[in-house]
Amino acid sequence: MNKVLSSKLVEPINTEYDLLVIGAGSAGFSAAITAAEAGARVALVGHGTVGGTCVNVGCVPSKTLIRAMESVHNGGVGRFSGIEGKASVRDWAAIIAEKDGLVESLRQSKYADLLPEYEGITYIEGRAHIVGGGVDVDGLRLNASKIIVATGARPLIPDIPGLDTVPYLTSTTAFELTNLPESLLVVGGGYIGVEIAQMFARAGVQVTIVCRSRILPEAEPEIGEALTGYLRDEDLTILTGVEYQDISALEDHVRLRTTVDGNETDLQGERVLIATGRQPNSDGMGLEEQGVTLDHRGGIVVDDQMQSSIAGIFAVGDVTGRDQFVYMAAYGAKLAARNAIKSAEQHYDASVMPSVVFTDPQVASVGLTEKAAASSGFEVRTSVLPLEHVPRALTARDTRGLIKLVADADTNRILGAHILAPEGGESIQTAALAIQHGMTVSALADTIFPYLTTVEGLKLAAQTFDKDVAKLSCCAG
Repeated sequence: MNKVLSSKLVEPINTEYDLLVIGAGSAGFSAAITAAEAGARVALVGHGTVGGTCVNVGCVPSKTLIRAMESVHNGGVGRFSGIEGKASVRDWAAIIAEKDGLVESLRQSKYADLLPEYEGITYIEGRAHIVGGGVDVDGLRLNASKIIVATGARPLIPDIPGLDTVPYLTSTTAFELTNLPESLLVVGGGYIGVEIAQMFARAGVQVTIVCRSRILPEAEPEIGEALTGYLRDEDLTILTGVEYQDISALEDHVRLRTTVDGNETDLQGERVLIATGRQPNSDGMGLEEQGVTLDHRGGIVVDDQMQSSIAGIFAVGDVTGRDQFVYMAAYGAKLAARNAIKSAEQHYDASVMPSVVFTDPQVASVGLTEKAAASSGFEVRTSVLPLEHVPRALTARDTRGLIKLVADADTNRILGAHILAPEGGESIQTAALAIQHGMTVSALADTIFPYLTTVEGLKLAAQTFDKDVAKLSCCAG
């Protein structure tokens, strides 16, 4: 920790607390603050850099670099006649330094500076080991009847022969590069892989994505297929259905041997980025010794009140291995704190959880996919609206994308909404509210939306269930 941060920390006063929170990231701070506001004495135990994944190595650095490279890309797209322009990366190290400055500022203002504001929170730096009735932090015994584990996750490293001999990048270290490589192999086609791949490609790096399945395998197939096409339009190479044979480091590049459709293919890049998922940080804390049940990836199994298999031990955020979004971590942490301190019996509900993948165009989803709805027993209706029918997209000269709605055929209630559009994430909360409040297709279709907005596409997608919107005049229906 830096000196400014260290001067803000509070030394432990005693060893008796109402609640012990392990992990000083977004979930840990959310739990500690919620409990302290309820009058509890809280020990917040952190190890390493305060603030966790999101502010330090995840959301904040990735999205600021993605936005920076969007400005580079858009500067030379030329969608409008009579306009010519070009933008390029002049100083990558300066971009990284600016990103680091933002990270440090937010870490200080949103984490370190908050600690003195809550008298009920004692911050203790060190490795926590859970023991009966509390935790041991580097030899210091802290006692409490309730514990919340919020230790997050780290990049999952796949079992590819030879990988341990290669200086690979992860989503953490990729954002630390001060020099751009000429070429980059990205292993993994999930949201982390595609976000980073497009960002580096727009910076001028030759990027190849390789993945076992397809791009965004959890997304609607129409969206994954369309996004794959848009990425290829930007000269990214994408190989799907890949089997990894081995990887090795040569003199000035990395070689990845793969098999695609039974054919062996050698891929080369100056650097390789591993983006194959996240692994919960549950090891080394004594959880299994205390009888806490873990899933096959090490995620702490919890019930809908965020309690583990052992009474009094709760877990929240990425360490549970599910819903790995910072806002879901904070939401679950608040519930866990209230349940631990007040026995509030509040229940975690992710049924209307919006998600956004910050590619361009963005992928935004909420509710059930068509496949998930059918698997849940619904008789499903769907509509798919290409963005070429959304006036905002036409005026912006950017019709990349589509909107897909999933509805219950019996009740016409909307079950899911899936958007692929520039800034599509700005529209998904409207769909979330529609689903949360049980809106039907017809109710959404009859709702007044402002003209020439992307979110108006939700109304048009609802109308698409029963009519051809291409035959409507502007704002009709």
